[in-house]
Amino acid sequence: MPFKIVVADPETGKSYKLEAHDPEARRLVGLRIGDKIGGEVVGLPGYELQLTGGTDRDGFPMRADIYGTGRTSVLLAGGAGFSPRKRGERRRKRVRGARVSEAITQLNAKIVKRGEKPIEEILAPKEPEAKAEEK
Repeated sequence: MPFKIVVADPETGKSYKLEAHDPEARRLVGLRIGDKIGGEVVGLPGYELQLTGGTDRDGFPMRADIYGTGRTSVLLAGGAGFSPRKRGERRRKRVRGARVSEAITQLNAKIVKRGEKPIEEILAPKEPEAKAEEK
């Protein structure tokens, strides 16, 4: 059960698409939107991340104000899952609860605390040394 995790950097405005595989991904199940996790889950040692949302396998967004893990239909006036076109518009939409479950495929997070190394240095593609010596 791998999770795709989109990590946003509030200082630079960039986001990075990372993956968490078992057994690290198992530690995420049961957490709520707003909870903090260690960056080691996605390969960012020393970083601290805060969960900000996510979507399930069918594209339904998570909402922080909905309790539990399941899908439900709620009357929305704005926020995650609905963008009103007219002032005062409300609409019933299907959304998912704030807890992470096995049905979630993508999680969104933001960096709260930085590690010693810059994130670009950690995520930079590593060239094999044999190819570098040939050139």
